[in-house]
Amino acid sequence: MGPFPHRSLHSLSQAHGPLMLLHFAAAPVLVASSATAAHDIFKTHDLIFSNRPKSTISEKILYGGKDVVFSPYGEYWRQMRRICVLQVLSSKRVQSFRDVREEETALTIKKISDSGSDVVNLSKLIVELTANVVCRAALGRKYDGVGGRGGGARRGFEEVLGEVMEVIGFFDIGDFVPWLKWVNRVNGVYGRAERLAKELDEFMEGVVEEHEGRERKGGQDLVDVLLEIQRENMVEIPLQRDSIKALILDIFAAGTDTTSATIEWVMTELLRHPQAMKKLQAEVRLIAQPNQPVIEDDLDQMPYLKAVIKETLRLHPPIPIILPRESTKDIQVMGYDIAAGTRVLVNAWAIGQDPASWDEPEEFRPERFLNGRSIDFRGQDFEFIPFGAGRRGCPGIQFAAVLNELAVANLLHKFDFALPDGVELDVSEAQAITVHKKFPLILVATPWSC
Repeated sequence: MGPFPHRSLHSLSQAHGPLMLLHFAAAPVLVASSATAAHDIFKTHDLIFSNRPKSTISEKILYGGKDVVFSPYGEYWRQMRRICVLQVLSSKRVQSFRDVREEETALTIKKISDSGSDVVNLSKLIVELTANVVCRAALGRKYDGVGGRGGGARRGFEEVLGEVMEVIGFFDIGDFVPWLKWVNRVNGVYGRAERLAKELDEFMEGVVEEHEGRERKGGQDLVDVLLEIQRENMVEIPLQRDSIKALILDIFAAGTDTTSATIEWVMTELLRHPQAMKKLQAEVRLIAQPNQPVIEDDLDQMPYLKAVIKETLRLHPPIPIILPRESTKDIQVMGYDIAAGTRVLVNAWAIGQDPASWDEPEEFRPERFLNGRSIDFRGQDFEFIPFGAGRRGCPGIQFAAVLNELAVANLLHKFDFALPDGVELDVSEAQAITVHKKFPLILVATPWSC
């Protein structure tokens, strides 16, 4: 499928239709590229398509599939999902981290102001911002990286998470043809996954030990919440230590990687469309106080900001092919017979490019989300599913959405951004499960004089 399967599969769907049955070796794979097909899979037959196919690489990194993202459908997954929705990522819990988001965003703005250089690596700063927010919310404090125990080298979160998402995104022929598992053993992919697993587990074990050995003061972070659930036996299936670590890794990877990718693409699209940037800056600067940061109370008064982020998510869904599902029974989709055990790939990027759902889909037009059109990304509007939909939809949408808005609003409130002289904007995509820009966003940041 090449380095960018969302684009390759989109090209195939234009020739063969919005629902295609492919075969990877002997394994059937259903590819959906329209809102109608997504509706059938994620709503009409959601339960039948709620299983997750085996992924050897993710199992190596995520404690044998004990997380919520990759674990198979069943009672264990349902329990982990309930913990996420009702305890870890509930609206009340997300709101409790408001101060964390506002403080870390303000620190990022200060870093740019104090840098002493007109040119800033905005991509790096965005990753640091999202990592710091997730660290403080999930782990209770900021960490400067992973590793370093037992004399090993310490690596920054940006490097480690980038490698995790790259390795998980590898096509593993052994999952389709078991006797070919030797391929990823020989080429080193399994070895990289095992090394990453060891590196991450050493870090997570240190975090859990630190939480167990301390006297808690103030509010709970997410590790505190999970340890309390374990200690008080608040769930039917005992919550094991590996389950806690796996769930925190899910939150950390998704909360940092996909959120930073979205903010990076928002800024990229605004640089490509200066009139949209000016319009958004005018909105932000009208609502927020000139010498104060944008706070979360301001965001509901910024409809164009929300429209810009939605339009960016349509053009650049952070995971363009939604993580695969697997049918548990024989079923019909759009009149076609689909056998049990068929893998299902829903191409969210292709759906966002579908002219049946979007006028001039290749154009960046935030206004399409205004003028009374209430389409949203929370899984009910199947022409717009950057975070998936149905039982397996992302439970952390609210956490991501508010940080996206807060970060973009503050950047545009405080600075005018432009490319350095003689530099052209490169919009090439990086190859990984989460699609970032291939090259970092290096910009001139000029403080706004109000």
